[in-house]
Amino acid sequence: MTHDIDASLPEYTQFNLDQLAQGCQVSREWIIERVQSGLLWHDETSSADPASWSFDSRSFVRIRRIVTIERDFECNAELASLVADMIEEIETLRAKLHVADSHAHRKNSEP
Repeated sequence: MTHDIDASLPEYTQFNLDQLAQGCQVSREWIIERVQSGLLWHDETSSADPASWSFDSRSFVRIRRIVTIERDFECNAELASLVADMIEEIETLRAKLHVADSHAHRKNSEP
């Protein structure tokens, strides 16, 4: 399983349901099922109409990750989503640790 999933995608990129499905090579129904079961999120939480949903690049990366996990480990959507949650949390913690290390290094470098 690779972890270099579209790292160059700008964070502010927005997708509608069709664009996201096409870009992630999944069906609209695949995305709708996972949104309705709470495994994916969209920006238009007040709308029940999938045609009005908007997704950001984090959703794109999350879907690609879930698809890979489901395929590589032959697991169900819930387990794949849980693994994706854990990977995302590790990435967040590593980023925070990197910032803390940078601040500590700068502080130790001051006269």
